[in-house]
Amino acid sequence: MRSIIGVVTFPGSNGDQDALYAVTANMGLPGRMVDYRETDLSEFSAVILPGGFSYGDHLRCGAIARFAPVMQPLRAFAEAGGPVLGICNGFQILAEAHLLPGAMLRNKTLSFQCRWVNVRIENANTAWTSGLAQNEKLRLPIANGEGCFFAASEDIDRLEDNGQIVARYCDEQGAAIESANPNGSSHNIAGVANLAANVVGLMPHPERASEQLMGGADGLKLLKSVLNYLALPV
Repeated sequence: MRSIIGVVTFPGSNGDQDALYAVTANMGLPGRMVDYRETDLSEFSAVILPGGFSYGDHLRCGAIARFAPVMQPLRAFAEAGGPVLGICNGFQILAEAHLLPGAMLRNKTLSFQCRWVNVRIENANTAWTSGLAQNEKLRLPIANGEGCFFAASEDIDRLEDNGQIVARYCDEQGAAIESANPNGSSHNIAGVANLAANVVGLMPHPERASEQLMGGADGLKLLKSVLNYLALPV
C-alpha cells in the first residue's frame, strides 16, 4: 500500500514512534519512517517532523538538523504545496530552515516544561487545522525546554494580519492570558503557519493526545485535519 504520511526521524528524535503510531493506529493511514538521509519524498502526501532532540540539540535546537539531506526535498515538497507538520523539535527545525517564521528561545522559566496545556485555534484554515473550528479549545501535552516563540513586534503584527498564527496557549475558558502561557511565548503563540498555510509548526504534541488511553484525544482531531486538505475520507 502506498505510504500516505512520512515521519522524518533524525538522530535524537524521540517522538517519531509516537507520530507514526498516531498515523497508522489512530488515523488508520499507511505511513513509514523517513530516514534523515533520504532525498526522495515523492511517495508521500504529507510529512511530519516529530519531537525530540535532533543531534542532541547541539549549537541550537534544530540548527544542525536543518542541514540534513532530507531537508532539501522537504523544502521542495513544501513549496509545491505538500502539507508539513513540525511538532516541538520539528517546529524548531522548520524555523531554523526558514520554512516557518520566528525563532524558539529558552523557556522564560529556564526549566523544562512537561505537562498538559490548553490551546485555542486561531486559524482553522490551514492544512492541519481545517477539521477544527475557529477558537476551538484543545487540551494537549507539551514537553520542551526551548519552546518560547519569539519574533520582532513588527513581524508579530504581520503574522497577525496574514492569519499565520495557528494556535495560542489559553486557560480553561479559552482566554489567552499570561498565566496560561507555559514558556513565555510572545503573544501566547503555540503554533504558526507559512503564508500558504500548508506548513504548520506546533509546540504542543497532538500525537501524544491521539486516544483516550493517553489522557485525551484532542490531538487526533488536529491530525485528521490533513485528510480534509488531501481530500481523503475522514
